[in-house]
Amino acid sequence: MLKIGVQTQNVICDQNPMEGFALLRRVGFSGADFSLNAYQTGEKCFFDQSIQALEAYFTPHRRAAQAAGIAISQMHMLYPVYVPTGSSRQNDYRWQVAAPKNMELCAFFDCPYIVLHGFKLAYYLGDEEAEWARTEQFLNFLAPMAKEMGITMCIENLYESIGGHLVEGPCCDVRKAAERIDRMNDKFGAEVLGFCFDTGHANLTGLNMEASLTALGHRLKVLHIHDNDGREDLHQLPFTFTKTRENRPSTDWEGFVRGLCNIRFDGTLSFETAPVLTAFPAELKEEVLRFIAKTGLYFKGEVERALSPQTF
Repeated sequence: MLKIGVQTQNVICDQNPMEGFALLRRVGFSGADFSLNAYQTGEKCFFDQSIQALEAYFTPHRRAAQAAGIAISQMHMLYPVYVPTGSSRQNDYRWQVAAPKNMELCAFFDCPYIVLHGFKLAYYLGDEEAEWARTEQFLNFLAPMAKEMGITMCIENLYESIGGHLVEGPCCDVRKAAERIDRMNDKFGAEVLGFCFDTGHANLTGLNMEASLTALGHRLKVLHIHDNDGREDLHQLPFTFTKTRENRPSTDWEGFVRGLCNIRFDGTLSFETAPVLTAFPAELKEEVLRFIAKTGLYFKGEVERALSPQTF
C-alpha cells in the first residue's frame, strides 16, 4: 500500500522535533524524507563532528519520529558531494569524511534509502561517460558500507545550467541508468543502488514521465514530487503551474500516475516541497501541509484505483 511522505526541512525544529513530527502525523503523513542536506553550513561543516556526537544530536529526532508514528522513509545526502571548481581538499573531505557519516546516520534512523546527486562534470570532462565514471568511483567507495548497512543509495535525474540554458544533467537517460544500477548491484551482490525520480527535474528537462518510470521499473525506490513552470526549479505544489489559459498543467501528472501504475510502485509518495512552506505565511503552515498530504492521497487513490481488480 502506498504511503505519503514529505521533507522534514521547514517542518522539524531541532529544539523540539516532537512538535514537527506530531504535526506531520496530524495532517496525514506517515513517512518523512529527512533533510540531512539542510545541515551543511558554509565554512564549518556540520559533519565535522564525530559520528557519536551526530547520533547524540539526532537522538531526539529519531525518538520523536518513532513516537509520532512517522517512518523515515528516505534521506537526502549532503550536496554537492563533489564541487567541480572546488579544491581537492574540499572534495576529499566531502567524499571521504562527510558522505560516510551521512551513510551512518541513515542507518541510525533505520532508513532504507539515501538519495545522492551524481557529479555534474560532463561540461568539464567533455562527455557523459566520463562524468558517470567519476560518480561510479564515488558509489563504489560507499557501496560496501551500503551493503553492510542494508541501505540502497539512489541516484537522481538532475538538470544542469549551461550558458543560461537548462539542459539534461546526470541520470536523465533512465535506460542507461537502469543498466548501470543492475551492473553495480550484480557486482556487489546486493541492492546497493536504486533510483530517485524527481518530477520537477523531469519537467525542466522534458523527460517523458510515463516512459521514464516504466523503464526504471523495480529500480525506482523513492520519489521527489514537486512542480515548476518548466523554467526554474521551484519545488512548488503539484498542479500549481499551467501551460495554457485552459489550465493544462505544466507537468504531466497523468503520465506520472500511469508510470507508477505500469511498474506497480508500492513505496512512498514523497513530496520535496520545503520551499512551499516559506512561500505561505507561517500561520498557514498546517493547512499547507494538510493540502500536500491530500494531494498525496489523490495520487494514491488514482494509482490504487487503476490497479484494482475491478479495472481489468
